[in-house]
Amino acid sequence: MELRQVEHFLAVVEHGSFTGAARASSIVQSALSTSIRNLERELGAPLFERTTRRVMLSEAGHAFLPSARRVLAEAAAATDAVRAVAGLQQGRVAIGMIQWLGPIDLPAELSTFHHRHPNIQISVWNSPVNDMLDRLRAGQLDLAYLASDRPLPPGLTGHTVYRENLVLITSPDHRFAGRERVRWAELDNEAFVEFSDGSAVTAILRRTCAELGLRRQIVGQVTQIGLQPELVRTGIGVAVMQETLARSTPGLAIVQLDAPTMNWEVSLVHRGRQPTNPAARALLDHLVSRVASG
Repeated sequence: MELRQVEHFLAVVEHGSFTGAARASSIVQSALSTSIRNLERELGAPLFERTTRRVMLSEAGHAFLPSARRVLAEAAAATDAVRAVAGLQQGRVAIGMIQWLGPIDLPAELSTFHHRHPNIQISVWNSPVNDMLDRLRAGQLDLAYLASDRPLPPGLTGHTVYRENLVLITSPDHRFAGRERVRWAELDNEAFVEFSDGSAVTAILRRTCAELGLRRQIVGQVTQIGLQPELVRTGIGVAVMQETLARSTPGLAIVQLDAPTMNWEVSLVHRGRQPTNPAARALLDHLVSRVASG
C-alpha cells in the first residue's frame, strides 16, 4: 500500500466521483482509477460501489475509511515533525565531555545556543573517553569533547579546539620545587598520583615513561580531577597535568619537563563527515565557530 493510493481513495470519498477526485489530485482520471484498483486488489475487496450516477463507499470502504484518514494524518504529522527538526524548531542533541576543557566554557556556549534555539533539548554526558567513544559509535551521543593520545577510530571525525603543554606538579617542599625544568631521567622511580584509567593525560604519561624506560611508583589514583592536585600539594606524590589547570590550584610547585615535551589536545568529535541530526549539526557549527573566532 502506497501513501498516494490512500490519498486517491480519500479524494474520491471527499469529491464523490472519480472525475472530481482526479481533478483535485491533478492527475488524469484513468491514472486515479488504476491507483484505486491496485489498492482494492492489495486489500482484497472493492472499496466503492460504482454506478452510472455516483460513487458510494462499499462496506469494505466504510471499514477502511477511519484507518485511511488516520494514516494520512499521521503522515502529515510525521512530515511536520521532520520539517520542525530540520528547521531547528524542535529536536534534541546529546553531547559528551571530559572533566576539564581548559578555557572552553561549555555551559556558557550551551546557554547561547539555547537562547537561539529554545526548543532544542540538550543532554550533557560526562564519562571516560573510551565510554564516550562507544556511545558516539552507538548513536547515543551526537558530539563529544575528547582528549586522547591515539587516532580516532574509523567513522569518527574530530575538530581540534584546544591544545596546551603538560607540566610536572609537586608540593612546595619537594626536591623539584623551585626548579624551572626537570629531566625525564630524574623521574625514574618517582612516586606519582595518577588520574584514572581512560584519561588521555595518564595514557600519554604511561607511554612516554615506557618509551624512555622509566619506572613509576603509583601511590594514588583519583577519578575527580580536582583531587589530584590537592593530593600532590600534601606531598603524597607528584603528577603530570595541564599547565592552566595546575596554575589554577594554589600551593603547587609547577615545573617544565625537558624534551620530549607532552601536549594535551581536546577535539570535538562526531560520527561521519558531519552529523545527520540537524540540531547536532547546528551545535557543532556554533561550538567550532566560537573556537575560530576566539
